[in-house]
Amino acid sequence: MRLAPLLLLLPVAGLTAQAKTAPIFRDGQAQVVEGFSDSTTWIRQHLWVETTFDTDGDGRLDRVHVDVTRPGQTDTEGLKLPVVYETSPYFAGTGNDRSKLWDVHQEIGGEPPARVSQPGPPFRADRTRISNTFVATWVPRGFIVVHSESPGTGLSQGCPTVGGPNEELAPKAVIDWLNGRAKGYTSATGGDPVMADWTTGKVGMTGTSYNGTLPLAAATTGVEGLEAIIPVSPNTSYWHYYRSNGLVRHPGGWLGEDIDFLYDFINSGNDAKRPYCDATVRDGELAAGRDRVSGDWNDFWADRDYWLKLGGIKAATLMAHGFNDWNVMPLHTGHVVETLKESGVPLRVYWHQGGHGGPPPDDMMNRWFSRFLFGIQNGVEEGPQAWIVREDATRDAPTPYATWPNPAASRVTLHLTAGGDSVGGLATMAIDGQGRESLTDNVAIGADSLAKLAASPHRLIYATPTLTQPVHLSGTARVTVRLALSKPAANLSVYLVALPWVEPENRRQSNFSLITREWADLRNRHSVRQEAAVVPGTFYDMTFDLQPDDQVIPAGKQIGVMVFSSDRDFTLWPEAGTELTLDLDGTSITLPVVGGEEAWGRAVGTP
Repeated sequence: MRLAPLLLLLPVAGLTAQAKTAPIFRDGQAQVVEGFSDSTTWIRQHLWVETTFDTDGDGRLDRVHVDVTRPGQTDTEGLKLPVVYETSPYFAGTGNDRSKLWDVHQEIGGEPPARVSQPGPPFRADRTRISNTFVATWVPRGFIVVHSESPGTGLSQGCPTVGGPNEELAPKAVIDWLNGRAKGYTSATGGDPVMADWTTGKVGMTGTSYNGTLPLAAATTGVEGLEAIIPVSPNTSYWHYYRSNGLVRHPGGWLGEDIDFLYDFINSGNDAKRPYCDATVRDGELAAGRDRVSGDWNDFWADRDYWLKLGGIKAATLMAHGFNDWNVMPLHTGHVVETLKESGVPLRVYWHQGGHGGPPPDDMMNRWFSRFLFGIQNGVEEGPQAWIVREDATRDAPTPYATWPNPAASRVTLHLTAGGDSVGGLATMAIDGQGRESLTDNVAIGADSLAKLAASPHRLIYATPTLTQPVHLSGTARVTVRLALSKPAANLSVYLVALPWVEPENRRQSNFSLITREWADLRNRHSVRQEAAVVPGTFYDMTFDLQPDDQVIPAGKQIGVMVFSSDRDFTLWPEAGTELTLDLDGTSITLPVVGGEEAWGRAVGTP
């Protein structure tokens, strides 16, 4: 058993011998300090930091609105402390007129019906406080908390660009200001200079969803002073947020959302600047680049893809994501983790089995910031790299693994056997001559209903024998289809499910019996940048990955793959009737099984 470590008092730069207050650490974590806990002594200030860009076209560098909450001892005792920083486009409010989402009733590859933009949230010029999030958690522990509003939102100048370069450069400017490299002022125009002479300059960023995207965006700039980030459910690639393998696909819960709707959703900035921003960004750059006709990758999406910029990250990175997050899907964190593994950047990932959001446990976050902002040698960068909440565990009790995906996982390829209109088979041994089976698209029937039906002409399901032992999947499943369409384009949806499909009491936790899923456009079988024509009745091969996962499928279940066309919760809604025909001999799925073929064989028998 580990002995409890001694109480540590940190010698903080600028602390004099007469000072009475100092951060305290126990077990590698910053503790609540009585002297920092009296909110009446906290210093609260708001200001504007000058950036390096002008996105609202007024000929002046944009300034972003910032607020600061710090212990009074940073004035009375000259104490210098590190910063926990959150930035967001949401702080000043959001629009929520869902009637202005895109109309999804259209054919695949056709011109979309016109969308009418919603007005942005009302501009509130009298706001002085941005947010109180994190203040009660971190200020009593000896951190300064800083918030800023994204460009073009709230009292920040500029235009919202939804992933444009100013979203990386705005938090960079704030971090530069905290380190004396950028200018701060008491007002949005003119004003007196404001210095950040009460901080060590060491900054940690965190937040969830869009607020989790921006710490990663800032980190890609390599800005000095950003020592640690904790992005929770971050969108790390806008194309992967709004498209899947070339298919137009919407975030879960937001059917019809695209990047221009998100622009309207966050456009809470100065009323006088909105006409310029609307014309140049929403009706200009976003309209020209989003391409809801083909769904292809292009330079517009590349400019909004942090995957291409991960090499700039120097900050210690603790990622958090849910395997059943169907808004910002697990791929967003999975790809970053895979890329940063060998980068030398301190890296940890916290996965849970829930949906959107869900930060790491408090002690994990505390140890991360204590280590990299205060320099406490608590060993967080050593030992297991992955922490995964198992299916029967609470989120504060994750299981440690050396890394993710589980290093003991290896690929097991399964082949289809006939009978998919009810339930066909999945086996490790390919049996030639299984023939072809067809389904007819009908978006009126949801995926959960399709999987529960004993038989249906609108989907194909192929399943393993009943598992006699649990099967642990860790990583990314990959599917290869040989497919023909009755039209030049169609939605393609593939789900990996656990059968029998039983509705649990708590739907949100278990998300029915879904394991993972993905969507694709057969026209992008060769390239996400360029479609290739589909001749109706001709068979084509396409391979793509499902969303990453780490899940233990219990004994007594069957693992099944369900193939269907339009997914009413995520895809466009074409007219019913398109036929998809699957060549079973040319179709397979590869699963990442912990223990590989040996473990698989024990669970399902042979072949």
